[in-house]
Amino acid sequence: MTATMHDTVAGFSREAVEELSRRKNEAQWVRDRRLAAWDRYEELSMPQRNEEEWRRTDFRALKLEKLRPFGALEIDVTAAQAALGDGQMVSAGEKNAGVVVQHGAAATLLERDPELASKGVIFCDLDTAFRDHGNLMERYFMTEAVPTDFGKIEALHAAMWQGGSFLYVPAGVSVELPFRSFALMNQSGESLFNHTLVVVEEGAEAFLVDAYSSPSLEGQSFASGVVELIVRADATLRYVQVQDWGRNVWNFMTERAVLGERSTLNSLQVTLGSRFSKNSIGAHLRGKNSLAEMLGIYFGDEDQFFDHHTWQLHESPLATSDLEFKGALKGSARSVYSGLIKVFEGAQKTDAYQQNRNLVLSRTARADSIPNLEIGANDVRCTHGATISQVEEEHLFYLQARGVPRAEAQKLIVEGFFRPVIDRIPVEEIQGFLESAIARKVGI
Repeated sequence: MTATMHDTVAGFSREAVEELSRRKNEAQWVRDRRLAAWDRYEELSMPQRNEEEWRRTDFRALKLEKLRPFGALEIDVTAAQAALGDGQMVSAGEKNAGVVVQHGAAATLLERDPELASKGVIFCDLDTAFRDHGNLMERYFMTEAVPTDFGKIEALHAAMWQGGSFLYVPAGVSVELPFRSFALMNQSGESLFNHTLVVVEEGAEAFLVDAYSSPSLEGQSFASGVVELIVRADATLRYVQVQDWGRNVWNFMTERAVLGERSTLNSLQVTLGSRFSKNSIGAHLRGKNSLAEMLGIYFGDEDQFFDHHTWQLHESPLATSDLEFKGALKGSARSVYSGLIKVFEGAQKTDAYQQNRNLVLSRTARADSIPNLEIGANDVRCTHGATISQVEEEHLFYLQARGVPRAEAQKLIVEGFFRPVIDRIPVEEIQGFLESAIARKVGI
């Protein structure tokens, strides 16, 4: 890459992979997996602007050759835990089934319910998972949901992963309380490769919240995230991701869910932070009668750029997917949404819905929305819709005429715009966090 991510990058090298693995004191088979991923990374080409998914995404300003290939591996644990109280993320003070905190490339906190452990539930940071549960990691890590050769950025992630969380719920075990994973970054110029791997076996149930946060610093930082959600037959998974990186962060995130027969996925993506964010979010409905509910909220201001690509891949008949992404923009922010409903041949009785709605709060903000259908079966119900609109002056005038200040009136309108999605979130704490974040973005 050159400075614009086209060939090789100084700092990202085979030697850097070996050094990271050595400093983590990893087993030989883990090191071999990293090096194989690096080889694949070097073979693959970078995304180009002539590819549909990247046509409206310009990341040439990202200077990877100036970044450190991995973050600090030794952290002041007290300072790291104190950062959880900054009010920028979903609260860590509620009742949890387990908590993992990652600060830079180091895991700084691991808490888990011992009663759940006695039932075979595993929740830990990724380093612990590779050390203590190597058989599961060898089977599931970047093999089924997001393979190493998924793309060049994903291959780099497989070579350079540094932290994250692993959740494994055995068959028939139901956990109602949420598991929480926090990723923090407070040094400029570093790269963070955070990974989430969830496996929910047959008939099991789990809930995981991922939260990413950092202050805005001088100089670029780079975040590469991969989320793998494996939901077996008759299992249920709720997954929430809250991204609130600082404005110096360039964020790339790939999420894929694999659903078995009669399984259910309820997911929510919240994008608030970063200078640049490229999110690829997909659900593979591989089992009959599976259900994927995919919700998204994004709010950009100043010069933020958010790009969301979603995939509803119906590979089996009688499956349902329901997607609703809503975004608001102010300042000179820009968003791109592109969604694909793909029904494979033989996936009869598919029921799929896709909706993207955008609210533009300034004349210099811009939203692009491109919904797509690719239908390979003849007995399906697939619909999609997209809207881009500005706040109506008469709506503001109506509220102002009743004594509501203009800024508060705009806040009420934006809250009302997001309310249908917020109301579909069955966790009051997350609803409250989103309401506060929206008010902060509006400027109240």
